[in-house]
Amino acid sequence: MPEEILSAEDQRRMAASGALAAAVGYLLWGFSVILYKQLTHVPPFEVLAHRSLWSVLLTMGIIFGLGRSATLLTLLRNPRAMATLAMTAALIGSNWFVFILSINESRVLETSLGYYINPLVSVLLGVMFLGERLSRAQMVAVVLALLGVINFAWVIGTLPWISLYLAFSFAAYGYLRKVSRIEPLEGLFVEVVMLLPLALIYLGWLAAHGGMYIEHAGWYETTFLVLTGPMTTLPLILFAYGAQRIRLATLGLMQYMAPTAQFLVAVMLYGEPILPAQLVTFALIWLALGIFSVDTYLKERELRRLARLPV
Repeated sequence: MPEEILSAEDQRRMAASGALAAAVGYLLWGFSVILYKQLTHVPPFEVLAHRSLWSVLLTMGIIFGLGRSATLLTLLRNPRAMATLAMTAALIGSNWFVFILSINESRVLETSLGYYINPLVSVLLGVMFLGERLSRAQMVAVVLALLGVINFAWVIGTLPWISLYLAFSFAAYGYLRKVSRIEPLEGLFVEVVMLLPLALIYLGWLAAHGGMYIEHAGWYETTFLVLTGPMTTLPLILFAYGAQRIRLATLGLMQYMAPTAQFLVAVMLYGEPILPAQLVTFALIWLALGIFSVDTYLKERELRRLARLPV
């Protein structure tokens, strides 16, 4: 009996530490807007290049520090995995660029909208490529999200391309990483290494033409450019740690912390105006996510109930 109680206690502690890690990871993603806002006078491509460079150095240090070099070597010898990572590197690199660009142009609300839409796009990818079926509640959620985007495009007169690109590129990235089952840390290292040659070529070209910002930057800007590495890597590590220790439904609900933080930062800290059309769009997306989340929670609760029944 004591052993069973101790085991249950250990499980509770693991779940608590996992939830805390995932929450911190999502909040870092959400509030990273503040970091990139300090670099709006730096060209987005240069910020992206530094993000790749410092991420390589940090992830390499973590991999070797944790003694995971053997796992990395196994990954490097897998041609199929490397081909997948070439695609995910292109997706995540372009996603990072659009994210940085949106902050430079003070369109953080569109960024927030994109990451709210992302879970619903992931559901559609599951239907299209994994043979998954939508429940009625999920169908309603997807239709509501679509109506939100149509409303935005109709009233504003243009598609929210930043929101849509962030949602679809990150959903495609998540799908490819899911089906490949590549370790998160080693996979990220390979992705940023693949982006590194382009980053170095671009930084070298800027240096040759006297236009690399960091050459003339003070300690303040330099610090924030270097911090783009940890701000990229640490949330992923925290997310991976949490995902292994908490239920999928809990993790799914927690993912809305990041776009919510972005929304609050955009409105309360940087004073981005919210047009009536945007409010209607956000209301439809929030309603869709509410329906989707409740449906996911009820399904997982039913699966847990069935799992406890005697065979």
